[in-house]
This record gives sequence, structure tokens and C-alpha cells, in this order.
Amino acid sequence: MRTLSTREISDCVYRLARRACVSLTDSCRAALLRARSRETGAAQFALDAVLENETVALREGMPVCQDTGMSVVLIELGQEVALTGAPLSEAVDDGVRRAYRDGNFRKSICDPLTRVNTGDNTPAHLHVDIVAGDTVTVSFLPKGFGSENMSALAMLTPAEGRKGIIDFIVNTVKRAGSRPCPPVCVGVGIGGSFDSCALLAKRALLREVGSRNPREDVAAIEEEALAAVNALGIGAQGFGGAVTALCVSCEVAPTHIAGLPVAVNIQCHCVRFGREVL
Repeated sequence: MRTLSTREISDCVYRLARRACVSLTDSCRAALLRARSRETGAAQFALDAVLENETVALREGMPVCQDTGMSVVLIELGQEVALTGAPLSEAVDDGVRRAYRDGNFRKSICDPLTRVNTGDNTPAHLHVDIVAGDTVTVSFLPKGFGSENMSALAMLTPAEGRKGIIDFIVNTVKRAGSRPCPPVCVGVGIGGSFDSCALLAKRALLREVGSRNPREDVAAIEEEALAAVNALGIGAQGFGGAVTALCVSCEVAPTHIAGLPVAVNIQCHCVRFGREVL
């Protein structure tokens, strides 16, 4: 049995948050460059601005987007690890608190009714999975709400099937229009239950931009949905063009015989996350 102090997890969250809030992922940057090569006119101008913005953010150590988001932390905790120190949730929140203070990142978390801000971007949205082994994998996703607000979940019937899934993905992006700052990344959860389906969609956003699900039937849905979304012509920042989405990423889980839950979690062009293994 390995012993690990939650202080190490707190410091890991701190490092990930400081890094993620000021830079795009490598796969996102590459996808934006590919999108730029396909565009002309206003859409190409918009993508040039997006790419220049990241260059400035990295150079100045400033947030790549002013919305430094809700702190979503996903932890895979090896069952052979014994945690010591402060409770895990407190350690995670401490890492977020210090990162947002030291990075001068915007604090966006508030009470849903009073709208009183917590002042330090906590509590983080924490998900923990118990897995085999003696390591701890920490993933940090600062999720902005311009795109989060455009997300949706549907409890489809099994009869709606593959076509219903793709139609729901496309209609969700169409309804969002320019509001989530396209070109977007589309995370999709298929199956599970009402609550777990949404988490599947969130996890899909942690994949490399442009990667494909290893299941051929799921990868085929990703490809068809991406083509249909890009055929909408919304384009970069809503200026029209060939690229409305950089990717559609689907994750699946077994579900009930009577249901077909589908969740669509939209991510703006600003794909930011970090991961470390302790």
C-alpha cells in the first residue's frame, strides 16, 4: 500500500490550474491551425485573432480567456493508495484557491440563488473514480460557461437510435449558434443514466482534439455528426465558413433497455486542460 499526502494532490491541482488557464492544449492549437488553412475572409481573420490571443497569453502569463471557468477536477484514485492529510475535497479546493489567487484569474463561482460570489473560485466540481493500481491521475478542466450554457441533455427513446443521436448533436450546436465562440469542440455522452450521461460528455472533452473513439460504430457517429455540424456554416466566431466544430467526441456506457440518454457538452475553441500522474 502506497501512502500519499493530499497536499501533493493540492499542489498538483495548483500547477495544472496555473498552466491550463493560460494556454491551449497542443491538439487544440493544431486543430485551429488546420481550420485556418480551410478558411478565407472573416473566418480566417477570426482564427488569426484566436491564435494571436494565445501567443500573447503565453508571453504575458495571462489567461487565454477571461472566463477562467468553473474548476472541474477529475481524479482516478488507485485503490492501493492510502491518502493522508486534509480531506481530498479540501485539498483540491486549496489548490484551486491558491492558483486563482496567484494567477489573478477571474473568480466566477457563486450561490445559485443569492448570486453572492465565493471569492476564490471554489468549490471545485470534483469527480473521483477508484481504479486499479497505486497511482493518482489528476485532470483539471477550467470550464467556461459561455459554452457550458449551450449544452443540453435528452432522454431519447431507443427507437430514435443512431439518427436521433446525431440529430440531437447537430440541433444543439445549431441552436447555440455563435454564442459558444466557435469553432467548438463537442463532447457527447451516450447511455448511462440521466446524471452519468452528462459526466460522460464532460469526460469526452478531455480527449485529444480530433481523436476517434476506438469503437468503430461510435467513431462513425463522431464523423457523421462532425460533417453535419460543419455543414451548418456557422463558422469561426459566427462569421460563416467551413469549420463550425473542431471535433465531435463521443463516450458511451451501458444503459437501460427502455432508454437512450444523450448529453452534449459544448466547449468553445479555447480547449484548456491539464493532467498529471502522481
